[in-house]
Amino acid sequence: MEPNVNATDLKMDPADLYHEEVFTDRKMGTVRRLTPVKADGSPDTSRSELYVGQAQLLTPVGAVPVSFEISAGSLDEAIERFAEEAKQAVDRTVEELKELRREASSSIMVPQVGPGGPGGLPGGGKIQMP
Repeated sequence: MEPNVNATDLKMDPADLYHEEVFTDRKMGTVRRLTPVKADGSPDTSRSELYVGQAQLLTPVGAVPVSFEISAGSLDEAIERFAEEAKQAVDRTVEELKELRREASSSIMVPQVGPGGPGGLPGGGKIQMP
């Protein structure tokens, strides 16, 4: 199924622009500092900076990227809070993955009924996921 995207939906909001800087220790992850700017690129002091952490959760099927907001008023504070916020984000992600696994395993398998009932004429009795 293709997403229904209208060309007007792709328009950027000039009143909600940020300049992005990336900081990393090359081990644990990254912290992105989003500094609000006006459409001309000058600082927008009417809005606060935002901090977003990013890490990876290693799973048997590969790395899952985890992004999370960090409540902080400075880069120092964001770096200090990184581990705490990352742990909470990873815990939420693990719970979401468990829920997806539960939903997938509890899907009811229903035999396809063809003319003559299940196992009757060709086309009946095939198991399909709903």
